[in-house]
Amino acid sequence: MDWIVTLLVGAFIGWLASMLMRTNAQMGVILDVLVGIVGAALGRWFFGGLLGFETATAAGALSLGGILWGTLGAVILVALLKAVGALGTARP
Repeated sequence: MDWIVTLLVGAFIGWLASMLMRTNAQMGVILDVLVGIVGAALGRWFFGGLLGFETATAAGALSLGGILWGTLGAVILVALLKAVGALGTARP
């Protein structure tokens, strides 16, 4: 049951990040889930582990703080993907 919650929260976080970074046209559901899960792990590691924000350890959890920190990590991940050209411009 935990993996279902992880997939759903990851999809929501990835979708939020893609909307904020205006890459929703390039990303489908699968990429939203992957970016959400990896972005939440990145947010937990970077903000919680390296910078020491105690609330960031909840990144990716089903809570307001977890979704916010996870979304921030996913936004960073999308920005990195755009910088290396992995997410190009949308085709009309």
